[in-house]
Amino acid sequence: MNKLIKLTPSVLFFFSVNTYAAGFLWLKKIESMFHVKEHMLQFGLVGIIVILIGLLYRVLTSKKEEKDLVLPDNGISIRNIIEEIGQGMYNLCQEVMDEKRAQQFFPYACFLFVFIFLTNAFGLIPGFSSATTNFNTTFALGIFSFLYYNFKGIKAQGIKHYLGHFFGPKLPILLVPISLLIFCIEIISNTIRPLSLALRLKGNITGDHKVLEAFYDLIPQVVPIPFIFLGIFVCFMQAFVFTILSVVYVQMATDLHGHDEEHGHDEEHEHGHEHDHGHAHA
Repeated sequence: MNKLIKLTPSVLFFFSVNTYAAGFLWLKKIESMFHVKEHMLQFGLVGIIVILIGLLYRVLTSKKEEKDLVLPDNGISIRNIIEEIGQGMYNLCQEVMDEKRAQQFFPYACFLFVFIFLTNAFGLIPGFSSATTNFNTTFALGIFSFLYYNFKGIKAQGIKHYLGHFFGPKLPILLVPISLLIFCIEIISNTIRPLSLALRLKGNITGDHKVLEAFYDLIPQVVPIPFIFLGIFVCFMQAFVFTILSVVYVQMATDLHGHDEEHGHDEEHEHGHEHDHGHAHA
């Protein structure tokens, strides 16, 4: 811990002389060589880092006995950081949905949060930019979230009941036009979600990095350090917001409560008919 504290000023000074201010970007060189867009290269690089983090955690935990896994490591360690993120995402899922679904979907939340946070934070590293300042990247993440929660919703409820919820509550035959109107509104509301996720993430990260870049251009040493902390906070918050919205969408798509209530009312109605029929015979 003491070593980390001593190292912090050097690291911050290193970041405060960011080569981004001079217009140099490492991945631009590779882009010109292989004709692959910079944001795609950075997106792929973050993907590799996430996979390596997962493999590293597996190696670290496989060497320990089961009884030792209950206790955290001493001090700050990679294992402790990963497990804190996992616990945080699990608690988030528990706040939004029941425990069974929280256990099922918290790995998805962990992946989204870590991937987006690292992608955002790449723009704070000298010689790199953030892929989430590119609309194509954020829209791809939005589409991924959209496809995921719709797939899970159809899998949990069946396509008939899942699409049926878009029509709202059951109405008399004369009010069918209202059901169709509700269906159109729900479809528009759902299809706009990837776009809203993409624009929110891109806008906030672009704005944050523009502010940081402006201060680098003015005074590259020391002065931008507070804005680096602000940048880290923004990267964290935007990853968190994207993740929590995606988890809420999954919860809404896989919620069987409404379907169970509807099914229960139907059974109650049928039971009432049978009861009346029995009285008539009597």
